[in-house]
Amino acid sequence: MNTANDQDRAAGAHAGPPNFDRPHSDADRAQDGSGTAGDAEAGGPDELMHVASERIRTLESSVEEMREKWLRAEAEIQNVRTRAKRDVDDARQYAVQKFAKDVVEAAENLRRGLSSLPPADADENPVVTKLREGFESVERSFLGILERNGITGTDPTGSSFDANLHQAMAEQPSGDHPPGTVLQAWTSAWTLHGRLLKPAMVVVSKSSEPAVLATSQHEAEAGAQVGGPSAQAPAGGGFDRTV
Repeated sequence: MNTANDQDRAAGAHAGPPNFDRPHSDADRAQDGSGTAGDAEAGGPDELMHVASERIRTLESSVEEMREKWLRAEAEIQNVRTRAKRDVDDARQYAVQKFAKDVVEAAENLRRGLSSLPPADADENPVVTKLREGFESVERSFLGILERNGITGTDPTGSSFDANLHQAMAEQPSGDHPPGTVLQAWTSAWTLHGRLLKPAMVVVSKSSEPAVLATSQHEAEAGAQVGGPSAQAPAGGGFDRTV
């Protein structure tokens, strides 16, 4: 027996240690789930093309979505730039708006001073003539300076009433002008680069027909009162036929 045991031990020594690095068979890999992705996709080229097509469609959809977001962002940035430029331009042009209103008051006072002078006459005092000419020269120079800086005054006399530029101070019946015509302008309409600084104070025409109709109605009522009760029919509903 000792000899048999010695032979078994000798055979084991010749066999060497167990080899744990030995590759597994396909059955072993299928059993322990260690198969590769290529083994799972071994369905054929059609399945591979289907997967690739789905991946391409997904990527194209993502690219289109990102492109739309980029376009919207670019449009928003352009809008912001446009608004900022407009705000800067407005601030540059209308920063002196309050000062311009005060300057317009000075121009109107100068015009009132010229209007208070007596009309030009051949026999007037030379001092008055030179005073008028000096004031008129100052006014022309002053208005030229205002126009070069975007401040413009307009006399609306004879034009149609515009609520954006005019302020109606009174209404006057007129048969020579259509309703809504500016008959008289007490002050000019002043603008700064097209924006209203001060509206013109004006007198506007209105139709005279309502006054004529009211007069006719008043005359008719007066005639009815003069006729008295005798012009009315009796209360019985007929005329008295008794002789």
